[in-house]
Amino acid sequence: MTPADQYRTKLKSAAAAAAMIPDGAFVVQGNAVGEPPALLAAIAARARAGGFTRLEMTSLLPLAASAESTLAPDLRGVVHWRSIFASGVDRAALAAGAAVAAPAYFHQVPRIYREFLKIDVALLHVSRPDRHGYMSLGVGVDTARAALDSAALVLAQVNEHMPRVHGDAWVHVSEVDALVESSAPLAELPASPPRPEDAAMGRIIAEMIPDGATLQLGIGGVPSAVARALMGHKDLGIHTEMFVDPMVDLIAAGVANGRRKTFHAGKAVFAFAAGSRRLYDFLDDNPGVEAHPVSYTNHPANIARNDGLVSVNSTIEIDLTGQCCSESMGPVQWSGTGGQHDFARGAFESRGGKSIIAFYSTAKQGEVSRVVATLRPGAVVTTPRTEVHWVVSEYGAACLKGKSTAERAQALIGLAHPKFRDELAAEARRLRYL
Repeated sequence: MTPADQYRTKLKSAAAAAAMIPDGAFVVQGNAVGEPPALLAAIAARARAGGFTRLEMTSLLPLAASAESTLAPDLRGVVHWRSIFASGVDRAALAAGAAVAAPAYFHQVPRIYREFLKIDVALLHVSRPDRHGYMSLGVGVDTARAALDSAALVLAQVNEHMPRVHGDAWVHVSEVDALVESSAPLAELPASPPRPEDAAMGRIIAEMIPDGATLQLGIGGVPSAVARALMGHKDLGIHTEMFVDPMVDLIAAGVANGRRKTFHAGKAVFAFAAGSRRLYDFLDDNPGVEAHPVSYTNHPANIARNDGLVSVNSTIEIDLTGQCCSESMGPVQWSGTGGQHDFARGAFESRGGKSIIAFYSTAKQGEVSRVVATLRPGAVVTTPRTEVHWVVSEYGAACLKGKSTAERAQALIGLAHPKFRDELAAEARRLRYL
């Protein structure tokens, strides 16, 4: 059959596609904006009608489509959720014991899917096919190929709003068992409200980034402020796990042209994207941008192939030795390991590279210090002290590499809010760091 014939043959309603999923299946869905809303809604409808007694499901960073369907509280007895990177959608389930956390470095998740889990069903969200039958995974390339390759059953939602992204992002109609057409606009992530500290941190970090550097930035006020402060730079590149709106601004301004990149020269490389409609339109059929599996983008050895790679990530709290807890509130899972450690290792191994952990000095309206003497009981060490390179708050920057425990404590106290410094110094003396 021609690709068009295959497409027509495999086209089904969302309900018919959901009916193909066996009871008790282990289902992997697309991550973040790559989650397929029509398929999830159909699975939830079947579950509520008694069509499933149990499903195990997983993804990273579930969004509104999951919240409104398979992760709704009334389905917790049927859908058993495995969280690899939590969002506001599954935090409540984790806190209530209605879901489990599955720790993993982001770059290892594809291998975990292939070698350590028995995946029955993969749910994809793809663009419309071209005349050759190829559909793009668009904004959710990260772990989708590994799920597709591992699953016995592959269901895909086809959406005209999904950008056709270049790179290792293609899925052929022959690889999919059923196709469901649904053209709902992609989920958009609103920009974080600015904080007074953002501009100061943006300037500090931008001054640490030379012309010709390659960037990894996340989402939030600080990365946005960094991008604004970089508008006077030249020949920057992008190699990142998450492609966000500030990167569109840097490329559009000619600042991030990739000319001096030593890995994928001239191309902005990413694993998944989330942001505004403008971002999705920018990615569509753009030959200057490539998406690849996260096992490729986040592998520390590949990150290090970019000379001058500067990564900027955040943390929830950092202790006086430099241990960073970036994913839990004490023992309560808040997010996930993600790619922070991947880029901390890769950026440091990059020739001329820097790994930066940036944090606001306080939380909870200034009542809590993010620099702490010791991490809270049960806190997860996302990036160990031996891996931390540069740390930045609105009060400055400090390099921890090569520093003794005493030197680290002194440097981190200097990055804390002034009202907490005396207390931290007293604790450092009690712990015999000073």
